[in-house]
Amino acid sequence: MAAGLLCLFDCIKHRMKIVTDSIFFLSSNGNIKLLKIYFCLRTGYYDEARQVAQSSRAAYNFAPLLAEWITTNGAVSLETALTASEECEKMLRMGDRPGRPGYDRKKLLLYAIICGCRRQIDRLLKDLPTLFNTIEDFLWFKLSALREYSSASSSNVANEGLVPYMLEDLQNYLNKFEPSYYTKSGKDPLVYPYILLLSIQSLPAILYLSKEVGEEGYHVDAVHISITLADHGILPEGVGSGQKMGVMDACAEAASIIRQYGSIYLRNGNLDLALEYYAQAAAAMGGGEVSWIGQGNADQQRQRSSMLMQLLTEILLRDGGIQLLLGPSGMGEEGELKKYMMDLRSRQQFLLEAAHRCQEAGLYDKSVEIHKRVGAFAMALQTVNKCLSDAVCALAHNMSDGESRAVALIQSGNEILETARYSSEASVQDKDLISEQQIVLRQLEAILHIYRLARAGQTVDALRETIKLPFLHLDPQSSNISVDVFRNLSPHVQACVPDLLKVALNCMDNVRDTDGTLRAVKSKKICC
Repeated sequence: MAAGLLCLFDCIKHRMKIVTDSIFFLSSNGNIKLLKIYFCLRTGYYDEARQVAQSSRAAYNFAPLLAEWITTNGAVSLETALTASEECEKMLRMGDRPGRPGYDRKKLLLYAIICGCRRQIDRLLKDLPTLFNTIEDFLWFKLSALREYSSASSSNVANEGLVPYMLEDLQNYLNKFEPSYYTKSGKDPLVYPYILLLSIQSLPAILYLSKEVGEEGYHVDAVHISITLADHGILPEGVGSGQKMGVMDACAEAASIIRQYGSIYLRNGNLDLALEYYAQAAAAMGGGEVSWIGQGNADQQRQRSSMLMQLLTEILLRDGGIQLLLGPSGMGEEGELKKYMMDLRSRQQFLLEAAHRCQEAGLYDKSVEIHKRVGAFAMALQTVNKCLSDAVCALAHNMSDGESRAVALIQSGNEILETARYSSEASVQDKDLISEQQIVLRQLEAILHIYRLARAGQTVDALRETIKLPFLHLDPQSSNISVDVFRNLSPHVQACVPDLLKVALNCMDNVRDTDGTLRAVKSKKICC
């Protein structure tokens, strides 16, 4: 782990290369050689550090220890760690004597890195509090000294008095201080998340950045860092010490940050960018890259799929969402939806659920359009009939927009019937359901026609058309029996019957009964 973490400091190589090069021209004094080794390691020049150690008599005993540390990425053997620890003990017993060159501190530091012992590291920092001039140097040392041990090997080194300095120790130490401690008089707030990232506390780092308010736009950095870390599956391992959070919780936090950022574009009508960030949010929820290629576990796949469907539905419900996801026609073959749901059956199921969501939200036009796209013409017609029933009822109560809305809905219903007639997707069962909804459409259309006649003052014609309605059984030529008009009648038509009967009675009151027809109609007993 140590060598891997140290690569995070490679960005300062070029800045410190000048210092390193200048030191190589100094005398061959042993202490200078140790300083050379320190600077080589500090700037990431491991091969050069090994060469200096091997060519120096002062570092003769240190050279094989360093070579093993570099080769094993810090995971030296127990024997090597013990040797380095004993050397640290000797130097610490001698103390920092007055008049001695300060370079011995670097020697102590180098041996402490090799042994990776918590006791030696803590004692070194306690006895030499001014050893490091910058937080970067301090963190480099701490990261270099980190060790990873299995439970078995950890118990072995503990028996030898070499309790390893582990990542959790570093995190606990850094978390003792408030975020303001890592700023310079309140300035440069990025130092704190930088510290968190270097100590593999990635989730606290992005949460801190996401809550920063100001013109610097750190919340934007939090979003894109979240995407990167989530995509590489790093987040679950970067929760930080003392955090009681599971793998899915860490992924959910990152997904929430990405989703919130994407919702900004959604609200502003930029559906393309909203889709990109929403897809990344769902991927983060599913564990990152593994979720894209289907290699995540079942729970990760379920979490990703659930969030993706939810976010895609949000986009679908927006103006322009159907066009973006589904394209000009079909179920997404020509739109963006195919990128995220390649299986036709999955797309169909998703769209049916989305259409249901649209109905629940009162977005009936979108529900109709989606049902038409998946070939669910009967369901589309049923929604049209529901809206038409509402429009007819509104017209009965003299609402101004009822008639225009009703006319548009009848036209929409006719278009659905025409499309279904030539569609190869409609099964025999579907066609039966379509026929049932077509009857409802025509019944509602007939009621609308009666209302329009009555409103135009054509009461005789309105009454005549009302008597013709077969489901009311008002024909005076028929037998006078009690009839339940709601039997086998669509709920959408049922809702219009009470107002329709009121209109019929009003028409009767304004028409002279010259042949007894009205008296026969009034004698009919209707149960409604």
